[in-house]
This record gives sequence, structure tokens and C-alpha cells, in this order.
Amino acid sequence: MSARPHSQRHGPADGARWAEHARASLERAGFRRGGARRAVIEVLAAEPCALSALDIDERLSADRRRVGRASVYRALEQLTELELVHRLDLGSETARYERVEPGGEHHHHMVCDDCGKVLPFEDAGIERAVTKVTGGAGFEVRDHEIVLHGACESCR
Repeated sequence: MSARPHSQRHGPADGARWAEHARASLERAGFRRGGARRAVIEVLAAEPCALSALDIDERLSADRRRVGRASVYRALEQLTELELVHRLDLGSETARYERVEPGGEHHHHMVCDDCGKVLPFEDAGIERAVTKVTGGAGFEVRDHEIVLHGACESCR
């Protein structure tokens, strides 16, 4: 398989571009500049992959930022409604959230069923296969998520 770790392609500048895009989209939608939304955007912008609301809350606490957990959930809900954040169900009890890149770039996920570690990956061959399969069926794909379950290197 020609899968590449996601972090090889996306850097900090991508997160900064997304954060600016998210702030502008919120402003256009009539949202005021809320501290909780801004804080959640900053955490997501710094991450190359999906985080749970609890992960976000823990990062904010570690940075000594006072944002209530309910405010984190509200901010994630608003960002999801505006299609700035994608809610992922990766087969665990906890939903994860990651930014939706304005240019449509995305990655998929490998999930360790033993420790819960989530690893992002990209593969151009998989993307071509999705296009080929759906195009042949006359089906328009608006979004897709591929999740591979197994054991990470540490748990094997």
C-alpha cells in the first residue's frame, strides 16, 4: 500500500489558514467572537488529526485556559453545523472532531482496537478507487471516510 502518514503533507501553515477561514466563516454567519470558540479553533488548528472533546478540554486546561467543558461541546456543535469541523465516529464510544480544510484536502484513519490510538493516513490509490467505483455507478460522493481497524505497532 502506498499510504503516507498524514503529517508528511500538512504543516502548521495549514492549521493557521484553516483557523483564519473558520473565524471568517463564523463572522459571516453572525457569530460574535467568543472566547470558547476561538480557543477550540486554536487547538484544532494545531492538530493534524481528530481530537475528542475531552482531548480539547484537557489541552485547554494544560494551557491554563479557562473554558468550561459545556462551552467546548457547544463550540464543536457550532463548528460542525457550519461544516468547519467534521464529527467522526471511529468505532469507539467517543466522537472525535477534526477540521474541514477549505480546499477539500482530507485524510483517513487507522484505529488501534487495543489502545485506541488513531493514526491518520493518505493514499491517492484509495481516492482513485472511490472515484472509479462511484463514478461507474453514477453516484455523486459528497464525503467519505475510510477507517481501518487493527493493532498499532506498540500493541502488536
